[in-house]
Amino acid sequence: MRSASPGSPVLVVTRLDDVTGDLVVMELGKRGVPVVRLDPGDFPGAVTVSATFGGRGMAGTLRTASRNIALHEIRSVYWRRPGAYDAPGLEAQDARWCVEQARFGLGGILASLPGAHYVNHPHRNRDAEYKPIQLSTAAQCGLTVPATLVTNDPVEARRFASRAEPVIYKPLWNGDYFGADGRAQTVWVEEVDPSTLDGGISVTTHLFQERVKKVADVRVTAVGRELFAVRIDGARGLDWRREYDALSYMLVAVPSEVIQGIGRYLDTFGLVFDAFDFGLDVDGQWWFYECNPNGQWAWFPDRITDCITVALADQLQFGGRDDR
Repeated sequence: MRSASPGSPVLVVTRLDDVTGDLVVMELGKRGVPVVRLDPGDFPGAVTVSATFGGRGMAGTLRTASRNIALHEIRSVYWRRPGAYDAPGLEAQDARWCVEQARFGLGGILASLPGAHYVNHPHRNRDAEYKPIQLSTAAQCGLTVPATLVTNDPVEARRFASRAEPVIYKPLWNGDYFGADGRAQTVWVEEVDPSTLDGGISVTTHLFQERVKKVADVRVTAVGRELFAVRIDGARGLDWRREYDALSYMLVAVPSEVIQGIGRYLDTFGLVFDAFDFGLDVDGQWWFYECNPNGQWAWFPDRITDCITVALADQLQFGGRDDR
């Protein structure tokens, strides 16, 4: 990465209602680092871009409602939670076409900023979002993975559930799901009764996993090579996200073999940031569940959140260099 000047801005790509992103923006502001906030969902109404390509690569400008910056001056990019591209006022077919053009046009420019340090690069995020490759890569990197089956075959599902019982089900992607009343619902991690696995399995892929006899959960937030491991106690059920009020948090040390495995995992995907979920069993074994390359972290107590905020701001300000 090129050496950024003190006045080079950090580009934060996220929607307006992103509290997690707000914390990093405020920390950078306290340091006097200029920040440009952009949501692709505001394009084209409040975002204008012009990029030229030639013998010297890419150059051009990016204009938001409040800032006008040269593309080559952007020192780093925090790719957080961007809104979806939109094409308001157009008919359905025209809107779909314009949205695709924006995704490959503006999206391609934002993913190609010359010399910028990405946390994370959007293409690396996308590659690392698929649970099957997460599980395969984690095992190859030396992390311990529970027996897992991804299938749409009811016979295989019943066979696995009977052999590995107890077994849990978890969604392969936490997309939007709306009930009959139109309200958004969450598909939680649940234990599976093998007798309920019927022909409905065949309509799509499902993920079944041997249930870990855990005594606690551990969330490891990786920022570069800094690891913030938080032991989560108090959950009575399988999915601690349903019981925030009952949870307690404690920073813990990460075993050396897990540190090495996480490092290899980050290198494999080319990630700077990642949020790893582990189960901790009675013997002290750390079991890899999954990893979110854009996972949340601002819900931790302030003493933990503040540490992660500072680490992320360091990455964005200094670009992962050691001259801090």
